[in-house]
Amino acid sequence: MEKPVLNILLRLCAVLLGLWLAGCASPVTAPGGDPAIYTLSRSPTSGATADASLPGLRSPVYPSGGLRPLSTIELGTLPVHAQTPPADIWERIRVGFAMPDLQSDLVRDREQWYSSRPDYVRRMTERGSKYLFYIVEELERRNMPSELALLPFIESAFNPQAVSTAKAAGMWQFMPATGKHFELKQNMFRDDRRDVLASTRAALDYLQKLYGMFGDWHLALAAYNWGEGSVMRAIAKNKKLGLGTSYTDLKMPMETQFYVPKLQAVKNIVAAPGAFNTQLPSVGNHPYFQSVDIRRDIDVVLAAKLSEVPLEDFRALNPSASKPVLLASGTPQILLPWDNAAVFQSNLEAYTGGRLASWTAWIAPTTLKPADAAQRVGMSEAELRDVNQIPARMLIKAGSTLLVRRANSRLDADVSSRVADNGWLSLAPEIVLRKTVVKAGKKDTVVLLAQRYSVGAAQLADWNKMAVTGSFKAGQKVVLYLPVKAKTPRAAKTPVASVAGKKATMAAPKKIVLTKKSARVARK
Repeated sequence: MEKPVLNILLRLCAVLLGLWLAGCASPVTAPGGDPAIYTLSRSPTSGATADASLPGLRSPVYPSGGLRPLSTIELGTLPVHAQTPPADIWERIRVGFAMPDLQSDLVRDREQWYSSRPDYVRRMTERGSKYLFYIVEELERRNMPSELALLPFIESAFNPQAVSTAKAAGMWQFMPATGKHFELKQNMFRDDRRDVLASTRAALDYLQKLYGMFGDWHLALAAYNWGEGSVMRAIAKNKKLGLGTSYTDLKMPMETQFYVPKLQAVKNIVAAPGAFNTQLPSVGNHPYFQSVDIRRDIDVVLAAKLSEVPLEDFRALNPSASKPVLLASGTPQILLPWDNAAVFQSNLEAYTGGRLASWTAWIAPTTLKPADAAQRVGMSEAELRDVNQIPARMLIKAGSTLLVRRANSRLDADVSSRVADNGWLSLAPEIVLRKTVVKAGKKDTVVLLAQRYSVGAAQLADWNKMAVTGSFKAGQKVVLYLPVKAKTPRAAKTPVASVAGKKATMAAPKKIVLTKKSARVARK
């Protein structure tokens, strides 16, 4: 009888001990009060390693997938300590590393570059701290490697307002055409290539597509930087020559050669910051922002004020709104720091300061000069040009959408979804010029030709790098810039030669030929 009783007591103690240990695993409470309990979504693989030489690196290392939220505690599936979530986002990113490491001199070169610029790395990581949790969550949801959360460090230094010389924009650096292909709207009022949520969705869609094409993350990243067609052609060329087709085997532009090594260098620094004398800012493993619905158009400055968020921080979370007003029908949600969302709602409900938006959209009924458009909407020409970024000597084409002040009740309604989603500003030069080259006749001077073609003598002299008092030799080529609609002098009806101007305001070239007879007529 003693043995059964003893066994029962031992089993009871084991159960109580298990329950006590489970209670010691502190759940994470997400902002808002709901407990978010995490556990590892898959078991360690045979490739999991423990490396005590890397300071701060969690051991063992798990593949992509990392952590997944559970509504209930799954007891008995994993050790109790594995149910404790990572302390910060950096640890969570390390857990999800899944790409094969790249070892090369270029990686070491980039490690040296980043580690020798601690201030740059600090600014970059502090800027990225607003977005990392959201990106990591999206990567884990798609079962993608967590290294990809570091890609905006390489693309834009985590600056959602970044614009490259090639016109790529946002922290994921989408070109205009690629952005449109992945449904990132770009119009008068917003550019979704800069939007945190939309651009992240598009970037991960694109990276998944590229991985599906190449079956290799390094090649997928090369294609993200260089273009999928370029990578496919490089692979085909190497196959034809009997060469390897991995990332390091391909002949690529210098920028693409450094692209994956840059990411690997940042990954190595995040994995072991101490080894590179780098200190990463503390970034909590919890959401930084949440989305809030807006139902009326509202000025950006007022929205920041009501949310009690500095304007710079507000714009950092809502970078796609490049204009001074948020249009509810086009941008129905804004992002706010987690604790400020409720503050915004409360302050908005209590707001008694009049209209929320002092700006609206106006459609130009006909082609207008900016001065005439400004007069119609009750603004100064300078302000209209500034807010709509209209250069000098340009006309506003009919049907263009302009941002204007709500000067009266006629412009007091919120902007419709049709205008908010499709509004675009179209401009045209006030005078379209054509570069034309003619042959001078005997005794032709700068002044005579200027009079003949109704242009300024000083302009003609400047176009031809001559003095105003200069003369031309018979048959010498003379450069002229003439209005497209201007009447050509009788002597110049038959073309000789023309060179197309590089500026957008120049029309297509036409050849001008002067016969001896027409030259004599021209001199008369």
